Amino acid sequence: MSLQGKRIFITGGSRGIGLAIALRAARDGASVAIAAKTADPNPKLPGTIFTAAAEIEAAGGVALPIQCDIRDEAQIEAAIKLTAETFGGIDILINNASAINLTKTEATPAKRFDLMFDVNVRGTFLTSQAAIPYLRESAQAGRNPQILTLSPPLSMKAKWFKNHVAYTMAKYGMSMCVLGMAEEFKRDGIAVNALWPRTAIDTAALAMIPGVDTAACRTPEILSDAAHIILNRPAAESTGNFYVDDEVLASEGITELDKYAVVPGTTDFLLDFFLD
Repeated sequence: MSLQGKRIFITGGSRGIGLAIALRAARDGASVAIAAKTADPNPKLPGTIFTAAAEIEAAGGVALPIQCDIRDEAQIEAAIKLTAETFGGIDILINNASAINLTKTEATPAKRFDLMFDVNVRGTFLTSQAAIPYLRESAQAGRNPQILTLSPPLSMKAKWFKNHVAYTMAKYGMSMCVLGMAEEFKRDGIAVNALWPRTAIDTAALAMIPGVDTAACRTPEILSDAAHIILNRPAAESTGNFYVDDEVLASEGITELDKYAVVPGTTDFLLDFFLD
């Protein structure tokens, strides 16, 4: 399996999971556009579009750093167009950008509600919308086009809503984009799938949430390896799936996961939301 020559657009890829997916593709020789807000260093959240680009190129890929706020429709359209013009098209879209605010209803200010819906739902929808014409061209050229969104399987169990209803709605909004677009674009040969981790993942954003023990997490590389497998599957045969990282790896015979543990030997992991 290889992503050599693939032309990839990743939202929010300046650090964490998005960057890990980019680096895995770069090792194959892919061209990767990193579309994220951070152009200047932030002491709380290390990593910028430029440091990410440098890592991608060091890993063997071609990088295109683009400062882009996916809450802005014009910026999305410009970023997608620039990527297609630079790389000669787009084969893969990774909807990775996401905002999180784990608060109960009365503790969720409107600006936080709006941020989550603007980034998670609106951003995923508009970025996918802008990429579709290029992905359709990729399908016509037989290049196996894919949209992969970092969002959970849908569940209407109240326990996933009661402690952070706004965040849950925003993440499920991303998943509903997957559900609908997979069916809508199936006849165009564009695969649309979701990927979600079984356990919490050690990222800079997670570390900012009070009370989280990152020693009980796995590293972003478990998601990048799972994404690599998914993105190599035939689009016509694998769409509309809500994948979980360890299940994807197991489907390829990879069941030894200790290398993904932040602390090797850990067996009691912090489980992620939305999975029973």
